[in-house]
Amino acid sequence: MRPQIDERIVTIGGGTGSYTMLSELRRVATRLWAIVTMMDSGGSSRRLIDEFGRPLPLGDLRQALVALSRASALWREIFNYRFPDVNGAGVSGHSLGNLILHALQDLNDGDLLSALDDAEELLRAAGHVIPVTLEQATLCAELSDGTVIRGEAAIDHPEGRPVLPIRRVFLDPPVRATGRARKALERADKILIGPGDLYTSVLPCLLVEGVPEAIRASDAEVIYICNVMTKHGETDGFAASDFVREVHRYLGRRVDTVVVNTGDFPPALLARYAAQRAEPVRADIDEVRALVPRVLTGDFAHTERLIRHDAERVLLAIWPELAG
Repeated sequence: MRPQIDERIVTIGGGTGSYTMLSELRRVATRLWAIVTMMDSGGSSRRLIDEFGRPLPLGDLRQALVALSRASALWREIFNYRFPDVNGAGVSGHSLGNLILHALQDLNDGDLLSALDDAEELLRAAGHVIPVTLEQATLCAELSDGTVIRGEAAIDHPEGRPVLPIRRVFLDPPVRATGRARKALERADKILIGPGDLYTSVLPCLLVEGVPEAIRASDAEVIYICNVMTKHGETDGFAASDFVREVHRYLGRRVDTVVVNTGDFPPALLARYAAQRAEPVRADIDEVRALVPRVLTGDFAHTERLIRHDAERVLLAIWPELAG
């Protein structure tokens, strides 16, 4: 029988990085909460907001639910299915899972938390998915020249805007955390921040009023899982210590543990990322050790087709007892 983690684990983030970690955690964690960013402003989420007046994006919530699903593979495929984008009308280009969450919310008189409870039941989720806020806000990035970029999608895709270092990110207007998010953080044994895009997945959660305060009030070990690759337009040229400093800046306290990849990547695979102006995050371990009490190093990347965190190796570094 596979070893289990009997601790209260809370993850913070969104996007592919969060999906990867939650997919592995669902196999080993007995008490798991996923706090998800609510700043997505593109794709199917954007259209639901524009076409139906839905105030909050649903895409990252859907991804987290699928990652935690213990239902049949068919249910995961249903929630992940995306209609072909033919002309941008009707269901064209929509994620079916987003539409299901939209329907569940309507069936619950607009109550998103009740809709998520129903979705967790449908998917037999191995944990709970929590929106970081129920209030609408726009993620904004101020660049080094003072230019302000509005919207997660505009920050995420730098085409057509100045590519300059990000001076700071903020929410307009400021918003408050959900009671569920605050309670989960305050009661956690371990809080996992990341992995995920720094400015569009991780930090947006820390910008929400009540989240940094709840983390600071918690007795949990706070663990930051550092990115393995930079992202053009967001973290160009960043070393691991740069990521850690930014997390500290918005968290208002230092994290207890940082997970840093020190493995190498196949040159042919790196060449594909170089075309996107992305490169491996430099593992300046001495700098990181000067910032945090504990640093976990190792080969934490999965490099068969795409460069992603290998969630199993990351979890083994944090919980060696999982090796059995």
